[in-house]
Amino acid sequence: MARARVSAPRVLLAGAVLAQGSGGVRRHNQELLPRAARLLEERGGRLAVLVAKDGLTLSLPDSIERIASNVPSGPPLVRALREGHALGRALAAARAREEPFDLVHSAHLPAPRGLPVPYTLTLHDLRTLELAHTPFSRRFFARSVIGAAVAAARAVITVSETVRATLCARFQPRQVFVVPNAGDHLPVLPRAKAPGAALLHVGHLEPRKNLGLLLEALAADPTLPDLELAGAAKAGEEAALRARAAELGVAARVRLLGAVPDEALPGLYARCAAVVIPSRLEGFGIGVLEAQRARAPLAIAAAGALPEVAGEGVPRFAPDDVEACARAIRAALALAPATLDEHARRAERYRWETSAAALVAAWSAALE
Repeated sequence: MARARVSAPRVLLAGAVLAQGSGGVRRHNQELLPRAARLLEERGGRLAVLVAKDGLTLSLPDSIERIASNVPSGPPLVRALREGHALGRALAAARAREEPFDLVHSAHLPAPRGLPVPYTLTLHDLRTLELAHTPFSRRFFARSVIGAAVAAARAVITVSETVRATLCARFQPRQVFVVPNAGDHLPVLPRAKAPGAALLHVGHLEPRKNLGLLLEALAADPTLPDLELAGAAKAGEEAALRARAAELGVAARVRLLGAVPDEALPGLYARCAAVVIPSRLEGFGIGVLEAQRARAPLAIAAAGALPEVAGEGVPRFAPDDVEACARAIRAALALAPATLDEHARRAERYRWETSAAALVAAWSAALE
């Protein structure tokens, strides 16, 4: 039975990865999916999610249909194999009840194969191809996986112009749409910096975040404020950072806060001396917008999409230069309130509602 033409598609999301923990990918989906579902419904479409057997770690409105499956959230290869079969069954069931899906959207790699409908793909970054420490074998495999997924996708969605440019330089996608992240999910509290306020980094503790550089900057410049690291640790990184801080003699100046709930983040941003993001690679950098909207001074590494998101006038440094990092932090601490106000206004150009509309538009364009 042919479906009458409507202005928005019926989209099935390959959502097994949504069983995983906190991070930028989770924030992206938590904020965008409910908004996109509402826009689709208003225009005659709908959104459904194929849910992993592990369930979901984010909350979704009842308007988004959940389709149960036996797909694990990991490891990636097992997930991709089972997810492809589960998507096929879900698509067949929808056709049988004369409510077919028009499109599958994959939020992760490897992308499902052999689907009877077109699919789109979101790429948050290309870390396995760009990070210098990635082994050649893994880099070669990643290039094959990404290349195959991009070649088969009706359209690819990236979260920044930086990722889009890198993707287009390495591969030949049919269509690319930029659907950026945003920062308006957190309330903004009045700045309440107190004497002795610390520098702040928010995000996972993992090697690509390059947090050892901040410890070295503290050791190189004893006049810098203390440092607070807010985020869950991955792969033994907490022990590594504690050992490095002790080796450099700055252990007493570094506080590891662990995973911090969303409701505590506005207070951290309001009270901190400045936010520092030294990552070697970021496909976007949501923490940039969170800091700017909170009017917290900010210093960033000149790497990945961080300069794109932060804009002009934000102190920056090479991710391997300790002295430049310390200088950028001091420059951030000296920024005038009027400059911080301007950065906050600029951050408002990123809105989750605007990005949700861009996502729905990309899905519709992929089917034209």
